[in-house]
Amino acid sequence: MHHHIYIEKNMMSIMGHRFWVCTLMIFVAIIQKGDAIWMSLPSASSTKCVTEEIHNNVVVLGDYVVISDDNVHPTPTISAKVTSPYGNTLHSNENATHGQFAFTTNEAGLYLACFWVDHHGTGAVSMNLDWKTGIAAKDWESVARKEKIEGVELELRKLEGAVEAIHENLLYLKNREAEMRIVNEATNSRVALYSMLSLAVCVGVSVLQIMHLKRFFQKKKLI
Repeated sequence: MHHHIYIEKNMMSIMGHRFWVCTLMIFVAIIQKGDAIWMSLPSASSTKCVTEEIHNNVVVLGDYVVISDDNVHPTPTISAKVTSPYGNTLHSNENATHGQFAFTTNEAGLYLACFWVDHHGTGAVSMNLDWKTGIAAKDWESVARKEKIEGVELELRKLEGAVEAIHENLLYLKNREAEMRIVNEATNSRVALYSMLSLAVCVGVSVLQIMHLKRFFQKKKLI
């Protein structure tokens, strides 16, 4: 009887351990998910862009490729340009069917990746963009080989990185909220000052009108 109870406890412990490991793996997989974007570029000289707000010191990886049609030869080419929030060019490519870009952000704000077709008359061009930032862009295979870790330990390391990324995002959002609060308070103060000045101008104009009308009626000897 005691043996059965001991075996059942061991099985429950193993099942609980596996449950938490699976939960952690699912959580990390959700955090690590990158953004794969399918885009259709028109044949005219128009540009399609992808933007993402990224804070400072974040790794960004991008991989784009033209989805060629077997009936179209040669494969249409596109141009790509990635810029920082302050307009600095981080990646530029022309007459390409595929390309990659990688950088670490040193400016916080909206990063812009734009694509357009090189030549007219080629029809609409389809392309796929794989955009990864932060924890999703980290090369975990290299980390595993370098530190000689695998299995649950590797998944825990990924979870640790995901938690750090979430913490950094929360700090970034907190700072942005503080900046927005300062801007809102300054705006409210300016609006209040403008309202007081407007009221003072209206009162002054009303007094001047009354004085003018009074002098006018006195000259006409109506009062």
